[in-house]
Amino acid sequence: METNCEFSKYFQSSPLPHPQASPLTVLPYLPLTMASEAERTFQRFAVFGESSSSGTEMNNKNFSKLCKDCGIMDGKTVTSTDVDIVFSKVKAKNARTITFQQFQEAMKELGQKRFKGKSPDEALENIYKLMEGKDPATTGVTKATTVGGVSRLTDTSKYTGTHKERFDESGKGKGIAGREDVTDNSGYVSGYKGAGTYDKKGSN
Repeated sequence: METNCEFSKYFQSSPLPHPQASPLTVLPYLPLTMASEAERTFQRFAVFGESSSSGTEMNNKNFSKLCKDCGIMDGKTVTSTDVDIVFSKVKAKNARTITFQQFQEAMKELGQKRFKGKSPDEALENIYKLMEGKDPATTGVTKATTVGGVSRLTDTSKYTGTHKERFDESGKGKGIAGREDVTDNSGYVSGYKGAGTYDKKGSN
């Protein structure tokens, strides 16, 4: 009993070592925060052009677009062929789409190509940074700029030159009359032009 009491006193009087935070215990939490941001980017690209998509799965076309728009596919270290190969590798057999979890596996592989010399975690972190806050680009899509409720593309009052001559003051198109000079070709005989200009006095 005396021995147990002494041990108990020693145990209570001896301070336990305080666990010190180290970079190794902090780093794993960083990708989790960045992954949530990457998942939001994933969802935005997953539904792009896909009205029936819920954003939980992504097809190959939108996967390639994400890689291109976010700068993951640079045409040198990561090409379109690399992107297609990785997509086929991570997706389930006979599946046409991938989940975000499969997407992360794809990013790990592409990260090793895009950021050579970096550790897998560092490469993935850099991939997430490229994706942060990105939206699908709409380059090539014609979009009218509206100011004050009037589209600049259809405001005929701003047209100049031959384009201006194609519309009247109300903005209505003049048809062929606005595109070329129309000559009165009607006449009494073939080849005669300018009906109504014949001097009838000369025929008396």
